[in-house]
Amino acid sequence: MTRYILPAPVERPAAPPRTVYTVASGDLRLSANVTCWPTQRQLEADLAAAVTALGWHVRRGHDVDPVKGHGFIDSQRAGIEVFRSIPADVPLIVVEAVWQYSHHVLAGLRAHRGPILLVANWSGEYPGLVGLLNLAGSLTKAGVRYSTLWSEDFTDEWARDGLKKWLETGEVTHDESHVRPLPALRPDEEVELGVALARHLVSERAVIGVFDEGCMGMYNAIIDDELLNPIGIFKERLSQSALVAEMARVPDTEARAVLAWLETAGMTFHTGTDEATELTYAQLLSQCRMYVAALRIADDFGLDAVGIQYQQGLKDTVPASDLAEGLLNNVERPPVTSRDGSRELYPGAALPHFNEVDEGVAVDSLVTNRIWTAMGLDPATTLHDIRWGQRYGEHFVWVFEISGSVPASHNGGYDRSYSMRQPPMYFPLGGGTLSGVSKPGEIVWSRVFVMDGCLHVDLGRGTVVELPEAETRRRLDATTPQWPIMHAVLHGVGRDQLMARHKANHVNVVYAPDADTADRALRVKAALFAELGVRVHLCGEVTI
Repeated sequence: MTRYILPAPVERPAAPPRTVYTVASGDLRLSANVTCWPTQRQLEADLAAAVTALGWHVRRGHDVDPVKGHGFIDSQRAGIEVFRSIPADVPLIVVEAVWQYSHHVLAGLRAHRGPILLVANWSGEYPGLVGLLNLAGSLTKAGVRYSTLWSEDFTDEWARDGLKKWLETGEVTHDESHVRPLPALRPDEEVELGVALARHLVSERAVIGVFDEGCMGMYNAIIDDELLNPIGIFKERLSQSALVAEMARVPDTEARAVLAWLETAGMTFHTGTDEATELTYAQLLSQCRMYVAALRIADDFGLDAVGIQYQQGLKDTVPASDLAEGLLNNVERPPVTSRDGSRELYPGAALPHFNEVDEGVAVDSLVTNRIWTAMGLDPATTLHDIRWGQRYGEHFVWVFEISGSVPASHNGGYDRSYSMRQPPMYFPLGGGTLSGVSKPGEIVWSRVFVMDGCLHVDLGRGTVVELPEAETRRRLDATTPQWPIMHAVLHGVGRDQLMARHKANHVNVVYAPDADTADRALRVKAALFAELGVRVHLCGEVTI
């Protein structure tokens, strides 16, 4: 008789009465986890006090590692091991005061049968709110039910009431009355343009270049081919190793020419000599090589948009990709020729770059670029993290802050832009940003995401406001001062409404010269997406 070795059955422990388990998903990088751990520990203590006051017990689902110096789940394998010891039907809270890699806990959350709550502290110090929104978007795509809450310290009545409701019912709901489906659009010039552009995209097709998919655990940022191909978009999957190899072929004279162009255009570079802590010319020249290399690879493959993965993969090899990313998204940028010097690449045009290879941004940026170009507008677009915000005067003003670069036109030009070294905690080899304070003006904001197995898009309007220099400085110092910042006021969308609804850590923004033009461009965008079969949602005060 043949004897086989069968795997031992895995038995989960029983759920204790009136007990909540907590887990904390973290970064892959030890430096980030160690630096952010005190803030995470404080949030967990604040939350535990609130849960205990409501008559429940809190049990942490995994230990603090004294050798590593933090208590985060820092890999997918670690997350799988942690969830083996958590009762499958216990109420579970994912506590996030930091950026987190969603795939660290996604396997466990997909199989969890008990109610799930995602919480974050309302703080700009570390991107806990960004981490919560990323995990929410990932769970939405995965079809996992969850609830969300946020608070400065979980002593306020709003957060306590929400926590109480979740403990009693397993669910907490928020006001999403600002969201409505797109109504039938009456035919006009804007609708005609949107439909024509949509049909052209489907018939002629577009190719987006993806340098290493799945950046920073962003499961929500991956859109399957089965959803992209029917709307005319196809992926060219590329390796960042090819980008580094192409950089090595860029002559020093070309890199210096790019940097000289930027200096002549008035851009400020905050440089020093210490490679470990300061921005150096050697780092900048490497970034200029990347800019040239990205354009040449894009030309090789006939790309309509390109995405370079943020940090992972490149951070230990070359300086940051940010400067190249910001340049690609701007119409006015240093000229680059083909390898033989016979022609300029993408002359007089932006090559849409979707930062962090976020494919929701890829679809959005590609569509936006075509609409704004057809309307004779500046098509420079970028994503921002929904980082934080506070009320200022009559309005709640969001801190939209991208982790490295925006197109210079968003700042008012290169002479109003500057470059600072990326924080060593994230970038051991440095590299400069393309930073600035976004100019006042009218914007259209949006997000393409996956829900219920379909593509959706949220569309809204906003105004970028100018704040006093001291307030801008305070907000930068409260977040990440090296990064570009946008002071955004969203029309008809409250703080908690955006947090409750938004299915991603990123929001796409693009300027229009005035409110009427912004409204008309949004109408074109709505018509285009609707023609593609994407489910369109209007958010807040939108003239459609």
